[in-house]
Amino acid sequence: MSRREKVAKTNAMRELERAGVAFTVHTYDVEEEGVPQRDLGLRIARLLGADPDSQFKTLVTVTPSGDHVVCCIPVCEELDLKKAAAAAGEKSLAMMHVRDLEPVCGYVRGACSPVGMKRRFRTLVDETAELFDEVGISGGRKGITLTLSPTDLANFLSATFADITA
Repeated sequence: MSRREKVAKTNAMRELERAGVAFTVHTYDVEEEGVPQRDLGLRIARLLGADPDSQFKTLVTVTPSGDHVVCCIPVCEELDLKKAAAAAGEKSLAMMHVRDLEPVCGYVRGACSPVGMKRRFRTLVDETAELFDEVGISGGRKGITLTLSPTDLANFLSATFADITA
């Protein structure tokens, strides 16, 4: 991104800046038609020239009591709900329905970031994030990815690293 290109700040960017957390903004063209949602993260990683294992998607789950747990996992992996429930200290977890994502979190599918949600939720980050100096997360809007230290991300979110993938 050249210096002339101005990217409108998202809630995620504003919160990280306010907290003094270093991050880099990467943009990409949004062309989702015909791309299966499950392959979207891999396609974005390739567009950015990034290792797909270092790019994380954000999934929101619901506990039996109606609380929410945010899970960040590599884009090519599947969330193991039983492992995530155990890591969160819950009996079980279920995926949040897509229609509930925006009202609860403030984000739409394909642009959900663990940073800048309407309120803070318990957050789990897959332990593989610790293998990288930087990981990519959604910037909070389609076409924007943020890279930052996984330790800084976890510290900012008070997140726990855990084995939560299948």
